[in-house]
Amino acid sequence: MVPDSKHWVIDIGNTRIKLGIFNQGKLLESTTLTDFASLAPKLTPDEWDKMLIASVTWSEQELREKIAFPFLYFDHQTPLPIQNEYQSPGTLGWDRLAAVMGARAFESKEPVLCIDMGTCITYDFLDRANRYQGGAISPGLGLRSKAMNAYTARLPLVEVAKQIPPFLGTDTMGSIKSGVYYGVLGEMKEYIHRFTARYGQVTVFICGGDAEIFESLTKDHIFVIPNLVLYGLDRILTYNVEK
Repeated sequence: MVPDSKHWVIDIGNTRIKLGIFNQGKLLESTTLTDFASLAPKLTPDEWDKMLIASVTWSEQELREKIAFPFLYFDHQTPLPIQNEYQSPGTLGWDRLAAVMGARAFESKEPVLCIDMGTCITYDFLDRANRYQGGAISPGLGLRSKAMNAYTARLPLVEVAKQIPPFLGTDTMGSIKSGVYYGVLGEMKEYIHRFTARYGQVTVFICGGDAEIFESLTKDHIFVIPNLVLYGLDRILTYNVEK
């Protein structure tokens, strides 16, 4: 591989498309897009660059018809330097594996718990022996707010802003914001407590589109890295290019 070549990694999720450009493990640039049409003008790799694409909405064949550059498509058949012990690997979201791979870019030895704050919140655990054990899935901030609006007669649709709401809601809008935010916060703390109680010291990484609102949790062994999945995709690409 050319020493100064770049890695282009693309994360096509349910509501966002994230593009990351890496050089030797360092994130040089990241961009968040809202639709596929806006992605094409951003793709300008040189002939010696490498590209990996992971998508929950587009198949490999569909993407190869749309993107002219050679790329590695990340799916359940892609080799990884970890052991996957999930009981239904065919149903495991690739982003969950990418998150724990990204965590290994920052913590090389200790067990890691990754909390990805997207449309859904996923909890994913990688033990000290690099065995992916599984985790949990629950509704994200926006999904909780939309569910209350959709399945009740009078509760309005509330957007939980990128700031911590007051704990005491003094009107309906404030009460929903409080319930959504502090409900998720309590859930996260409980999972962190249970994993550390069972496995001892666990390094926790919080990532995803809604990660920054939970920066108050940052302390020893708890880190907020919104682009953690991009780091994981870069490590997966590196592993497959160099193996």
